[in-house]
Amino acid sequence: MYRTNTLKQRLQNSEKVLGCWTMLGNPHVTEILALAGFDYLILDQEHGLGDPTSLSLQLQAVSATSATPIVRVPWNDHVYLKRVLDAGVEGVMIPSVETAEEARAAVAACRYPPLGRRGTAASTVRASSYGMAPDYVSTCADNLLIVIQIESAKGVGNIDEILAVEGIDVMFIGPYDLSATVGQMGNLKHPEVAGLIETAESKIKKSGIPMGTVPHPGCTYKDMFARGYQFVNAGSDVARLRDGSLADVKAFRELYRETKLSVA
Repeated sequence: MYRTNTLKQRLQNSEKVLGCWTMLGNPHVTEILALAGFDYLILDQEHGLGDPTSLSLQLQAVSATSATPIVRVPWNDHVYLKRVLDAGVEGVMIPSVETAEEARAAVAACRYPPLGRRGTAASTVRASSYGMAPDYVSTCADNLLIVIQIESAKGVGNIDEILAVEGIDVMFIGPYDLSATVGQMGNLKHPEVAGLIETAESKIKKSGIPMGTVPHPGCTYKDMFARGYQFVNAGSDVARLRDGSLADVKAFRELYRETKLSVA
């Protein structure tokens, strides 16, 4: 179902938006999260489950809500991007972009010729409401949200050139992969890692492009918004299911042990 991308409009208006990862590829889980009121959901096909075929069920689940579905593709692959775009995603996230050339390739994969290299099948695909959205071809490029991930020391080193690429809507700092590229996986407080993140933050803020990330250890999504981010992912379906379950089981076990001890 083709519709106006309100998330993109809100980001252009400097609003803050809160999202959630969906790793399970399940349309019912996706629907619950969308109905809960998140501004956007990232349907993760890099590390999560799902493929372009099963994706359509998730997109249908979100379509009756105000949430904006964004697919994180496995890689900067124009063939894969073409398939998820035709399925009707409203945003794409491209991981591990390290150069301006790679950023330009990502943008080109999302646009029809002559502006890009996306294959043309607008008369039949879900993205155009199966050909029933008469303005799809003329408006889809401006309506799509393109999120580029900076996830390496090399990417930070080339960030000025990447930021100059036309068509990027959000620059998303992936702190954990970034830390791994300098041998400090998960250690975001290491001076080298913290320095790279601060450099990326400073340059993105100066560019005026909305900045995204995930909460860092010891920092909530509120802290990340206060730090200058507009686009923050607050947890995932897996984490919410896991953490809630662990908390209930822990509380039950502790109560059960206390009850047994008092009876004894």
